[in-house]
Amino acid sequence: MAKAAPQSREADGTVGKALAVLDQIAEAGRPMRFGEVLAASDHPKATLYRLVQTLTNQGMLSYDETHQTYAPGLRLVRLAHAAWRQSALAPVARPYLDQLSADVGETIHLAQLDRGQVLYVDKRNAETPIEMFSQAGKIGPGYCTGVGKAMIAHLSAEAQADAIRRQAFFAHTAHTLATPEALLTELAEIRHDGVAFDREEHEPGIICIAAPILSEAGKVMGGLSITSSVQRQSLEGLTALRPALLQTAKDIATAAETWQFPS
Repeated sequence: MAKAAPQSREADGTVGKALAVLDQIAEAGRPMRFGEVLAASDHPKATLYRLVQTLTNQGMLSYDETHQTYAPGLRLVRLAHAAWRQSALAPVARPYLDQLSADVGETIHLAQLDRGQVLYVDKRNAETPIEMFSQAGKIGPGYCTGVGKAMIAHLSAEAQADAIRRQAFFAHTAHTLATPEALLTELAEIRHDGVAFDREEHEPGIICIAAPILSEAGKVMGGLSITSSVQRQSLEGLTALRPALLQTAKDIATAAETWQFPS
């Protein structure tokens, strides 16, 4: 029997609306007052209030009576941790991340692609940790991070076009590829070379080399990066770590193949 086509978010009814509100508050990065949520919402005040109250009653949001703000609730945190533990790449990749971290002494990121954006799934800090944006559980941009570009470069043409449409193309630094045309040119190079670089494109002073984690059929399972700072490393120095990066990405893919992509 043929599978039904996936529905749009608009067709998901009350559950879809509630999850959109949850996304809005979670992605704000700080507690929000009801008026702030309402100002950015398409829902009437009464509808939004019902959705927020339901999410709060279910523990998906928490309400601070003193400041009259809403934030992600503990139930959502528990679900997030459960999802991380059961994520196909996270547990299977753990020993490989540990080994790569020990071998190169730099920051290691494991990521997956979520609607064109980078979801950091796991991280190993460098011997001397570097202050940077990325943390496990955080969402980062796809167009200006090495691991994001590595994954997007290896998507099918249709999926890649969809991912590019979802990018903000905000110029975070003077080095950011801030147009679809510039990104497409680099994606072609990345697909040919097998690795991507972040040349201080997302954060000043932060550089990385990244590779996709691909199934045997070429499907993007995730991405892996070795990240450093310009004070510690150079792009040439990171390039010397390419063999270790590619071997680790291959090892993770092999270990995850039958689990995430059964034949």
